[in-house]
Amino acid sequence: MLLWEEVGGKNGYLSFEDFCLITETNGIAYYDIDISANSEEQARTSFDEIYNVLENPKFKKVFERNFRWTKTEIVNLKTKSKIRYRTNNPKGKDGLRSGKVDFDEPHAYENWDNINVFTTGLGKKPHPRRTYISTNGDVRDGVLDNLIDKSNMILKGEMPDNGFLPFICKLDKEEEVDDTENWQKANPSLIYLPSLKEQMIKEYTDYKIDPILNSAFMTKRMNIPKGKQDIEVAKWEDILATKGDLPNLEGMSCILGLDYTKTTDFLGAFLLFKLKGKFYGIHHSWYCTNSKDLKRIKIPLNEMEERGLITKVDSVEIHPSEVCKWIEIQAKKYDIRKIVVDNFRYALLSSELKKIGFDASDKEANKVKLSRPSDIMKVVPIIDSTFVNHNIIWGDDPLMRWYTNNTKLEPAPNNNFKYGKIEPKSRKTDGFMAYVNAMICADELPEIEEMTFMDAIVF
Repeated sequence: MLLWEEVGGKNGYLSFEDFCLITETNGIAYYDIDISANSEEQARTSFDEIYNVLENPKFKKVFERNFRWTKTEIVNLKTKSKIRYRTNNPKGKDGLRSGKVDFDEPHAYENWDNINVFTTGLGKKPHPRRTYISTNGDVRDGVLDNLIDKSNMILKGEMPDNGFLPFICKLDKEEEVDDTENWQKANPSLIYLPSLKEQMIKEYTDYKIDPILNSAFMTKRMNIPKGKQDIEVAKWEDILATKGDLPNLEGMSCILGLDYTKTTDFLGAFLLFKLKGKFYGIHHSWYCTNSKDLKRIKIPLNEMEERGLITKVDSVEIHPSEVCKWIEIQAKKYDIRKIVVDNFRYALLSSELKKIGFDASDKEANKVKLSRPSDIMKVVPIIDSTFVNHNIIWGDDPLMRWYTNNTKLEPAPNNNFKYGKIEPKSRKTDGFMAYVNAMICADELPEIEEMTFMDAIVF
């Protein structure tokens, strides 16, 4: 153990575990271990720690009797087991026969695609294992959030562990950060690393001066994600609060918001309802297989399609007729009082909307609202209120949560704000902007305290 005394933290634990598992102590021949991460540098962290132990001049000759090692591979000569590092790239990973797979910093993974490729080879060797080690991060509703949700349910006894052992180190609540004695909750090895504690005290001082600019201190050091508070639309816990159950909304009045930026990209629709002072929503999206951004999209669109949240349009564009067919179906279930669409995009939809009874030029019917930037600026504080008061429910819709978490607030003239994309190509906002458009006319929804249904009339 003295050999590992300078190796601490989660990577130190992983390094020692992996080293032991390729030896005769584990006793399984060809028990290969693959360490995966988003970057080569991260994937090499534990590998290099083991390599440096083997290179220790005091014990190198002893290790040479049992191990062979290079900068890319560590092999136990008796078990023939290997440790290798790999980047988070699925190419060439099919057919692996790993005994164990490690995932370093999965907080950066937005979906399970690459993890699934790495783990399909497990089970070909006895006692297959996988280990995830990670600090928290800014990617929400991704792999790490899924693992944390699963861990919490196991720790609370809400589901069987099924061989999964969660070990979570974090503060119990934010206020604990002000007492350095609590920091060990999130950093168990801190008492052995005085230089780390000294560095964290400096970071804490900066955090207290400007919590927004230095929010990474809470996210990375205390494992309490704060998000990018200077630009985020809502805190993640407030976005999660939208997962409540939807009541029976059939027959109710609603506003339909549409976001139709490009015919060859994504399109979002959002039906907004109001019941007992709370807003409810039903969302649907479309995406065009001709979109140039699809390779950059990391949310699993196939899974979203299976859940009925999005429609794949295998064509050169999302034709307006496709959307209007969906609107016609919804109009049979709900009373669509008005459609709100961006003033500059209406021309793309106008002819098809007229066919189903929504004409912006019909001022008397007043069934179409063409939204302008000034309209959006007016509803920004209202939308903010729906989140902080948990006053908007759209059900368990990971696509809407993704859209929302991809959206940022940008300063606008006269102390106003507008909405923008955190990253313009890989992080879409269409569903959220459809919600924004619907909220522009939210005050036109009737106040309904409760739904009453007539008894069936038999003829």
